Amino acid sequence: MSALSEQILSELRHLLNETRDGGSVSPSVYDTARVLQFSGNVTGRQNGYAWLMAQQQADGGWGSADFPLFRHVPTCAALLALRRADSLPGAADAVQAATRFLERQPDPYADAVPEDAPVGAELILPQISGEATSLVGDVVFPRYPALLPLRQACLVKLGTVGPLPSGHPLLHSWEAWGTSPTTACLDDDGSIGISPAATAAWRAHALTQASAPQVERADRYLQAASRAARSGIEGVVPSVWPINVFEPCWSLYTLHLAGLFSHPALAEAVRVIVAQLDACLGVRGLGPALHFAADADDTAVALCILRLAGRNPAADALRHFEIGGLFVTFPGERNASVSTNIHALHAFRLLGKPTAGTSAYLEANRNADGLWDNDKWHVSWLYPTAHAIAALAQGAPQWRDERALAALLQAQRDDGGWGAGRASTFEETAYALFALHVMDGREEPTGRARIALAVAHALEWMLARHEAHELPQTPLWIGKELYCPTRVVRVIELAGLWLALRWGRRIPTEGAGGIAQ
Repeated sequence: MSALSEQILSELRHLLNETRDGGSVSPSVYDTARVLQFSGNVTGRQNGYAWLMAQQQADGGWGSADFPLFRHVPTCAALLALRRADSLPGAADAVQAATRFLERQPDPYADAVPEDAPVGAELILPQISGEATSLVGDVVFPRYPALLPLRQACLVKLGTVGPLPSGHPLLHSWEAWGTSPTTACLDDDGSIGISPAATAAWRAHALTQASAPQVERADRYLQAASRAARSGIEGVVPSVWPINVFEPCWSLYTLHLAGLFSHPALAEAVRVIVAQLDACLGVRGLGPALHFAADADDTAVALCILRLAGRNPAADALRHFEIGGLFVTFPGERNASVSTNIHALHAFRLLGKPTAGTSAYLEANRNADGLWDNDKWHVSWLYPTAHAIAALAQGAPQWRDERALAALLQAQRDDGGWGAGRASTFEETAYALFALHVMDGREEPTGRARIALAVAHALEWMLARHEAHELPQTPLWIGKELYCPTRVVRVIELAGLWLALRWGRRIPTEGAGGIAQ
């Protein structure tokens, strides 16, 4: 085995062992801006404000210009925070530039709500946009009319249910609707809905009403969340934390996609995570964090992991998310998730259960090229496509998909990588390799030759950009804004590189295909 392959395995083992700390997530403009706003104290927070201003793009907005739908939330939130700190150097100019940016932006919610709208957009955007408009004076910002009836309906519902139980999904956006600390309580990690923004808002309301120990617990949570963002700046926080179920689940699922799940060098780290998942998976399933509501997506991936590890988990934990043959991510979900149903299909196929309804749904949700390009949890079409191909091929030795293969090969950029934005990314290139890995084992010699050429080109691109222990930064995952679960994505990158390095020595050992060593 090459020195680089050994180095990759060593780093993967290190990453898997680190998943016990609650998770690693990129810093969030939106949540950091809300934490700064709710703190009410500019003095002592200058570094946080400086970080916020440093993230502003040249056009005055925040977030990637490649994905404009996800720029409204962070830009409105940053404007609100900086408007209250206009005595700081550069803040007034940043507010002015942000105001011009929002005035120029088309309204993505003028007529309808996009399928891949940010998490909680119906609650968050009307509130912060209205507040921003009232602060900056005579300007015309987008009004997001399609969100307004959704927000009103949600508020009416919230007004009838009383205090929500700890970990309820709607608590993740508490900062956009909560007005009294009595409507929510801190979970065992000290958070409101595993959200720094919601927790900071709750803390601000609770300062004059709640006991000091409760406020101190919220403070400790916010400090821990800030450490998870790895910026080194107190008060700069991620968009969600902890993710102590999501992170290990998706990391092990990725190993399976690359044929690494059973690799001897990773066996002990995998065994420890599998034992933890087995211990915490209950009849209601699992959510992204131990103290957050269960959902079909995390439950399905956990079931996949346990079955791949030789366990025989009961499917009942996933069945109660099933409605008419499809799976809702969580009860009351606004629109179905393609990737959640992909993972449910994969879990049931691994468990040997019937999946006709879900399979038909996935086939119906392809685009004209045979790919999956409209997921609500990830902005890149390569994520659901790689996972769908693995799920559809599971337990189907004769499965082939020439249309998707042709489209994948056609989408490879001249530089050798893949990407949904203006540039190739390591993460998305790895997804393409995972998909090609499944297809390669089912292709005729001519098709395998085409795949081998694409992989060789991708490997050149990846080797030119690989640095040991360098955490990724590109946000492609959909939350309240785009974010990057850094450790999860680093596992994806390394697994993709390892797969490309070992492409010529593939020995089918796991499910749809794998690599033994």
